[in-house]
Amino acid sequence: MGEAANAKKGILLETGTNEFEIVEFTVGKVNYGINVAKVREVINLVPITQMPNSHPYVDGIFTLRGRVMPLVNLPRCLGTEDLESSTKNIIVSELNNYFIGFLVNEVSRIHRVSWSVMEPPPNVTNSDMVVGIIKMGEKMVILLDFEKIVADINPQINIKLTTVPKSTDELKEQRKTKNIIVAEDSKMLRDLLVETLHESGYINITAYNNGKDAWDALAVLAESEAPIEESVNLLITDIEMPQMDGHHLLKRVREDRALAKLPVIIFSSLINEEMRRKGEAIGADGQVSKPEIAQLIGLLDEKCF
Repeated sequence: MGEAANAKKGILLETGTNEFEIVEFTVGKVNYGINVAKVREVINLVPITQMPNSHPYVDGIFTLRGRVMPLVNLPRCLGTEDLESSTKNIIVSELNNYFIGFLVNEVSRIHRVSWSVMEPPPNVTNSDMVVGIIKMGEKMVILLDFEKIVADINPQINIKLTTVPKSTDELKEQRKTKNIIVAEDSKMLRDLLVETLHESGYINITAYNNGKDAWDALAVLAESEAPIEESVNLLITDIEMPQMDGHHLLKRVREDRALAKLPVIIFSSLINEEMRRKGEAIGADGQVSKPEIAQLIGLLDEKCF
């Protein structure tokens, strides 16, 4: 998919624009989108090898350029399995350093949009599978929570995200004195992250479900005459979020005189070589790929004390 690759390089060269690009695809009669940064390529259907005792969403495994990866039947996952007479494409994705294919009806085009136009999903059945909705004229494009889908089929991710490294009682007591802000749009991952941080001793956590809400809270603190470290000691942010993404949030923090020295750690499924360079360029104090919670807690200790 040369067009996607070129588009991806273009958006990644820019820093903190609060814009992103999505690959639009269809499942049944519904239009969905996935962040270009998650897409490695799009291919036609290839031979699939079934595996015994696979997760119900997984059709089997396939090989691409020497790499073996699972194939998730997205229509089955979404409860709309009607692909029999439709065009079939596979979106090859990398999430949490994990390569995976998603079977869809058809991939159509790439759109460049601002995170600010992405609306949170309505509170309806299965809305936990959706991270946002983008209106495009008469059409709506639904952005799915691919991290949740991957976590559902790969229990090791949740195990890593909820496994707290051993620490001394003294260190846990020190952690209780620190105030952390978290910006994470996936409710499942946000709840797991907060719960795990609490278990480690970081009990003073304020969590927001997008970068804009986190920024609004920080902006209020920045207006106080007191040093920012008296209110918050560190910010943990995802990259991909509605309203304001993590890179734009970080850029605004670094540009604010009162907030500029606030330690910021990016915790995202999108941490690859390109995105790591981008995070470094706008001043991230650390970048950890989900679900490596042990690395995250280690960085928290390093930057908070």
